Amino acid sequence: MTTAAASSPRTYQVRTYGCQMNVHDSERISGLLEQAGYVRAPDVDDTPDVVVFNTCAVRENADNRLYGNLGHLRPVKDRHPGMQIAVGGCLAQKDRGEIVRRAPWVDVVFGTHNIGSLPVLLDRARHNAAAEVEILESLEIFPSTLPTRRESTYAGWVSISVGCNNTCTFCIVPALRGKEKDRRPGDILAEVRALVDEGVLEVTLLGQNVNSYGVAFGDAGEPNWNRTGGRSAFAELLRACGGIDGLERVRFTSPHPKDFTDDVIAAMAETSNVCHSLHMPLQSGSDDVLRAMRRSYRSERYLGIIEKVRAAMPDAAITTDIIVGFPGETEADFQRTLDVVREARFASAFTFQYSKRPGTPAATMDGQLPKQVVQERYDRLIACVEEITWAENKKLLGETVEVLVAVGEGRKDERTGRMSGRARDGRLVHFDAGSRTGQIRPGDVVHTVVTYAAPHHLNADGEPLAHRRTRAGDAAEAGRSPRTAGVLLGLPTIGAPAATPAETGGCAAH
Repeated sequence: MTTAAASSPRTYQVRTYGCQMNVHDSERISGLLEQAGYVRAPDVDDTPDVVVFNTCAVRENADNRLYGNLGHLRPVKDRHPGMQIAVGGCLAQKDRGEIVRRAPWVDVVFGTHNIGSLPVLLDRARHNAAAEVEILESLEIFPSTLPTRRESTYAGWVSISVGCNNTCTFCIVPALRGKEKDRRPGDILAEVRALVDEGVLEVTLLGQNVNSYGVAFGDAGEPNWNRTGGRSAFAELLRACGGIDGLERVRFTSPHPKDFTDDVIAAMAETSNVCHSLHMPLQSGSDDVLRAMRRSYRSERYLGIIEKVRAAMPDAAITTDIIVGFPGETEADFQRTLDVVREARFASAFTFQYSKRPGTPAATMDGQLPKQVVQERYDRLIACVEEITWAENKKLLGETVEVLVAVGEGRKDERTGRMSGRARDGRLVHFDAGSRTGQIRPGDVVHTVVTYAAPHHLNADGEPLAHRRTRAGDAAEAGRSPRTAGVLLGLPTIGAPAATPAETGGCAAH
């Protein structure tokens, strides 16, 4: 047992920025700390013994946000001797020793490849009274071998791969998370079954590019799995998830259009628990900009995938990512993006102003656009997207939707008296519990009728048609969250497998 577990357990908080990968990594960080004897501090506690920042480096303001938060925490640490601050994630991988130089009160810096080292680094920093910086250049062990403290009783992330083999000129992720490494399907399915056994109803298969899953081991002797040299591996994984009893919803993110194959569309349409929702980044509707981004598809290819998806699943909700103001983008390029948005009829879109990231090819390209030009185009894109998403949501008025009740999805729920959750297609639904007020728990399933549509959500203000209590709801009511031990994988590891972490009284949130 580490010194952290002696007499009075040390408390911790993990503060997460960035993508779903970071959210899932934070669950592993929590699992590791609890296995090492730490206890999760309530969110309202502003003086935990350990604060871990799990950072993102994709956006330019990530640096300012981290250093601003570290600055605010410095006087708190000064008033509480023994408090430790750790910084991990993509920004830590990028900045390395620069973090300690700019914020010398930080105790530990660890990278994306050595999350499992955090408890030891904290102990070492405390013993030596000096900062510990450990950044590995390649994956130490596959992260899913680590114990995990899940944040939700009803939905879970399951990594199918880490890293990325693409070379998009705007993206720093491959440099920070390394080349793609895929998990064996049996290991993935074992983790999914473990979550379902804990009561989880929904899983999201997670990878930087899920469509390329399995290609690397396509000819490496995976019996009865990759019969087409790995290219069908992801489709077969989706179908295999369909055979897991108790698993009600399967989602995945994110696919790359260049690798999107018809067998994935067929698997989505033919596997009953795979949701008819697709998040597929567009980035730009201009072929010239896509070429400059080194995105190896063009708008015709992208729209063709959408056409096939809707032919197989007319109810599919398609969402996307779009970048405005990439270097060299002309007004004509931007207009082509608007054209594709109008043709694609997205259910929602994550929109970004281009952010220059040192170390990426795009950062040194000619044609960097003035901020005011980017902002004006961004505002027009938002208006276009919201006009379309509102129109698409209005088509659901009067329709019955199945809602998996969530925590924290509706920021105004307490004021409005509603509860919130996600429909099967991923849309956010705020609903009135009616006569079932006080009976419906997070993780339960409700059927209700849409009465109002807005650009970003649906309301259902009538009496629910049905309410199904679930094991996930039971866990939420009891204050439990799933904890999974490390799932053994197809990559070599060193030492004995991690023991299952003991149940602790940490609070659960989603």
